[in-house]
Amino acid sequence: MRLSKLFTSTTKNVPADETSKNAQLLMQAGFIHKEMAGVYAYLPLGLKVLENIKTIVREEMNALDSNELIMTGLQRKELWESTGRWDDKAVDVWFKSELKNGTQVGFGWSHEEPITNMMKNFVTSYRNLPASVYQFQTKLRNELRAKSGIMRGREFVMKDMYILARSQAENEKLYNDVKAAYLRVFERVGLGEITYVTAASGGSFTKYSHEFQTITDAGEDVIYVNRAEKLAINEEVYNDEALAELGIEKEGLEKVKAAEVGNIFNFGTEKSEKMDFTFDDEAGQKQFVHLSSYGIGITRLMGVIAEVFADDKGLVWPENIAPAKVYLARLGDSAEVVAQADELYNRLTVAGTSVLYDDRDIRPGQKFGDADLLGIPHRLVISDKTIAAGTVELKARTAADAEQVTVEKLAETLGIPASTLL
Repeated sequence: MRLSKLFTSTTKNVPADETSKNAQLLMQAGFIHKEMAGVYAYLPLGLKVLENIKTIVREEMNALDSNELIMTGLQRKELWESTGRWDDKAVDVWFKSELKNGTQVGFGWSHEEPITNMMKNFVTSYRNLPASVYQFQTKLRNELRAKSGIMRGREFVMKDMYILARSQAENEKLYNDVKAAYLRVFERVGLGEITYVTAASGGSFTKYSHEFQTITDAGEDVIYVNRAEKLAINEEVYNDEALAELGIEKEGLEKVKAAEVGNIFNFGTEKSEKMDFTFDDEAGQKQFVHLSSYGIGITRLMGVIAEVFADDKGLVWPENIAPAKVYLARLGDSAEVVAQADELYNRLTVAGTSVLYDDRDIRPGQKFGDADLLGIPHRLVISDKTIAAGTVELKARTAADAEQVTVEKLAETLGIPASTLL
């Protein structure tokens, strides 16, 4: 992508009421636009990051043989009444409205009930189980206080997956499979070392559930972690009884702030009993379906990554989710500089390397500042100086200094065949 063709630009200004680092930096870099408190638009570069995160999550969910779909945002009142969750006293984040004919509807804050109801049309026998579906869906939650930038919004993108099983044992096996897949997701987006499977309250369905908490001072939760054992417990259930039941030793636990980036929840048969969701087992007997749900906040994950890796110069994106792998800065407007920069841009693009090509007529210092603010992993420079030396200037986003490298060394650094650049 040529930056001369990108409608967004960087800025030093952010709304006075925006206090979170992730939103401040993302707005300064032109990744998001704040529509109102807790509601953000995702601009071209921000959308690229979201799509890269979604690609990683999608690959891991597909590897579990889960089927991707997309449900409706509008939801029926009577469906949620069947489980007691339409009442604002039970769920206090509903956005509700009425159709012109007076029918009450809700805007999806979650999709357990609609997906369970939909799956009743397809699951009638043990032969149809286990079954797994997931979606990337925009959720709407009427949060009392929307804060922490895109880490907690009133409108956000979530990956939610739902698994239906024949028995408790089968459900628990699938539950553990997803737990492992989630850990792979967080490893792949760069948060593996500081993300912990965390025991938390299970709400009304089970005593404990599991969250995936990433250590960050920007987090809203407090957890106790054992770094050596790679385990954690949420402060909300931190007591001697819970520690004993979970087999966690108090010694070695460290109190830290963290942000929840995922959760997995086992409903057992309670929800299917309320919604009368049964299947015929091998003996022809009616049995209630075992249900579990699994969430990853995609936009929240983007915000957490921004918080964790940013430095005093701007954003720092892990390479596999960055909006581009390379920031190519063209310094000067001589015919030779333009020709060489254009050729390198074209060759990198053909080689499958994503590039932000800064072909704008602005000062070098502004280009370098933007490269740092945008957080692109590798910065390349083509100038009269590099042409004279027969090299390319290369600087990693987190490196202190730039270096002059050959085309062969550049190709090696970017993991592409040298022949593609010659």
